[in-house]
Amino acid sequence: MSQTTHNVQPVLAPIGKEGFGELVSSRYAVRVGDVDVLLISDGVLPLPTSTMSTNVSEADRNEWFDNRFLQRDMFDWALNIALIRSGDKLILVDSGVGDGFEYFTRAGQSVMRLETAGIDLRAITDIVVTHMHMDHVGGLNNDGVKAKLRPDVRIHVAAAEVEFWKNPDFSKTVMPETVPPALRKAAAKFVELYGEHIVPFDKTVEVAPGVSARVTGGHTPGHCVVDVASNGEKLTFAGDAIFEVGFEHPEWQNGFEHDPEGAVDVRIQLFEEAARTGSMLAAAHVAFPSIGHVARTDTGYRFVPVQWDY
Repeated sequence: MSQTTHNVQPVLAPIGKEGFGELVSSRYAVRVGDVDVLLISDGVLPLPTSTMSTNVSEADRNEWFDNRFLQRDMFDWALNIALIRSGDKLILVDSGVGDGFEYFTRAGQSVMRLETAGIDLRAITDIVVTHMHMDHVGGLNNDGVKAKLRPDVRIHVAAAEVEFWKNPDFSKTVMPETVPPALRKAAAKFVELYGEHIVPFDKTVEVAPGVSARVTGGHTPGHCVVDVASNGEKLTFAGDAIFEVGFEHPEWQNGFEHDPEGAVDVRIQLFEEAARTGSMLAAAHVAFPSIGHVARTDTGYRFVPVQWDY
């Protein structure tokens, strides 16, 4: 009996094959009053766990990571950006790490994911940079990105942040030795590329109806958060003011903070604000989609992620 050979197609396309969607969701949308907010994952950054708790014992740090079934030495740090539509304004908040760092091969996806989501970069009217670390300006530094943006795009950065990166102080940070030079390089390239588009602000700036940025300092001198408020609802994109370990241990310092003690105060203020008002929080380095509420506990705070609306 002869056998007939059939060309059977796989049920799932090969992962990463061009033309097929990603198997894991990388964007999540919420509506805050009349304002649309889209959170997008730039990927993950593999980092030493010690950077998340530079002022505590190794035993305490190991206990926290063990309780989450995570490795004790290295972990994947989420990296998220946001896109906000308010009226006729389309606002990008941060841009991810970009493609200029060979040791961050699992991040740098933001620009691609914006485009695959049907977002024309030329439609972006404003950009808010929460701070000028490489994982927040790197996507804008990618080759060809500037040419895709509109020639009158406005980039809102705190004046204190721009000034700081002219001669940055790393004396209070605890980073892998390869990081400070990369941070300097990325910040300098960003200013070189976009200096004419930067619109500096002092304390707060209204970017669009219901969308404003406010300087908190702490993580960097000009670090800012973005508040979205409409029809009695509110969401704050907290940039790098908040990390997952900070909910239970807001006093634990992060090695990337240029003012660690000030950053603790900022964290607690944001947690208290969210717990008091019931507003939502999102952040660059909280597990995607990073949106949730904050509840007080006897010893600190608890993050309550939103239930996904499919």
